[in-house]
Formats: sequence, C-alpha cells, structure tokens
Amino acid sequence: MDYLEYYRLSEQPFSNVVDGRFYYNSSQHSEALLRLKYAIDTRKGLAVVIGNIGAGKTTLARKMLEELDEENYEAALLVIIHSSVSSEWLFKKFAIQLGVKNIPDNKVELLGEIYRRLQEINEEGKKAVVLMDEVQMLNSKEIMEEFRGLLNMETSEGKLVNFIFFGLQDLERVLSLDEPLKQRVAVRIKLTAYSEENTRDYIKHRLEVAGSGKDIFTSEAIKLIYKYSKGSPRLINTICDNALLEGFLFKESIIDDSTIKTVAVDLGIET
Repeated sequence: MDYLEYYRLSEQPFSNVVDGRFYYNSSQHSEALLRLKYAIDTRKGLAVVIGNIGAGKTTLARKMLEELDEENYEAALLVIIHSSVSSEWLFKKFAIQLGVKNIPDNKVELLGEIYRRLQEINEEGKKAVVLMDEVQMLNSKEIMEEFRGLLNMETSEGKLVNFIFFGLQDLERVLSLDEPLKQRVAVRIKLTAYSEENTRDYIKHRLEVAGSGKDIFTSEAIKLIYKYSKGSPRLINTICDNALLEGFLFKESIIDDSTIKTVAVDLGIET
C-alpha cells in the first residue's frame, strides 16, 4: 500500500510535473490568459509574463498553448534550457516550429524563409504565436536585437508573429539590453504568490482532480502550508506531497498542523 491507496486517490495530486488536468484557474491566471489572448488576437507582437520561481509561469504557458486551436493559430512553445543559446539556433528553432520545410544554414536566407512562412500563415487566416519560457536565460543584447528585427515583420493588420516571453524577474533586465525592444512590450503581466484563500482552493482543487471525496488537510494545516510556501504553487505541491507521505507512514487519516510542521523541518523551510 502507498499513500494513494491509503487516502483513496487515483493519482498523485501534488506532482510538480505540468499537467493541464490539474490547472487551477485562479483569478490572476484567468485574467492573464484573457490579456495574452487579447495581445495575440490584436497582433500586438510582444507580451511578457514575469514571476518568481515556482509562481506557475510554465503552467500558464502550457495552458495558453492549449487555448490556441490549430484552426486559427500556428502556435509553438519553446523552452530555453541553457544560457549559451545563439541567435542562429533560435532562428532555426523558430523556423522548424513554424513549419518551414527547408532550413538553410545562411542566416539571411533563413530569415527570408521565416518571412515567407509567416506570410503563408497570415494568408491562411491564422495568427503565428511563439511562446518562450525561461527567456531570462537569453542574456544577450544581440538576441534581443534579433527579436526586434522579427517584430518588424508586419502587415497593415499588425505583426506577422506574436511572441510571449515567460521568465523570472531578471527578464526585465534582459529586455533592457535593447531599449527599443523593451518599449515594444504591449502587454506586461506579473504573477504574484497565492493568497491563503487561493492556497486553500488550490489544494482542494488538486485533491478533487486526483479523486479525493473529502478534505484531507485541516484548516490549521492549510494555514501553515500557506505560511511555509509563501503562496508559491511549486512549494505548496512539495509540502503537500511530503505531508501525504508522512501521514501515510504514521497512519494519520487527516493531515493536521503537526504533520506540516514536521514536513517543514524535513524540507528546511520551517523559518
């Protein structure tokens, strides 16, 4: 027996792996989706989402991608995984994601192919959207200038391509490497930590999706989860997952504040 069986759950409710089924549509996330959709549909060109570690940026990016149906959008999500990315690598990734069939090695020729593909997408009545996560890692003035160049591709209706940048607070500094690009940010969203009420609803939502028919955490436990996590969804998940394991090991039917205190000490976040 594991904690899933013990608490009668069908699957892990607090995994930090992004899963759209567990998406919690908080008021700020709902508003963020509406504002991003507005930026895309009006072809604004560049929108930015900034938040601290674990604030739910990647979850929001995946949800945004799900919202963009293939009939009306040519959309792609690109995650930056290291800081040594070159502009050549980025352009090739853009080209592949946007459906360019022939990828030339020459950057000038590649830009021409991207422009032609963007025109095709526009003529098909679709909007091209590139969502990029962890953009703060692109700490390069050259790359920021290249983005500005791509945003120069437009029609009378607006930009041929829409970028949505997701990143940590450092993204503001990275955008400042090219002031004209920073001035082109049409929509700027800052994700904040959950409130205690959000934290309670978030926990309840994820438990329900995982098949729980009862409240497993006491009100006092949730207050402490909020205190230790500071409203960070990722930390909420980590604390709750460890608490369920702790509760199972000691055969606790309900997770109370004492269990949360034990978990916080184990995780080194009790202060």
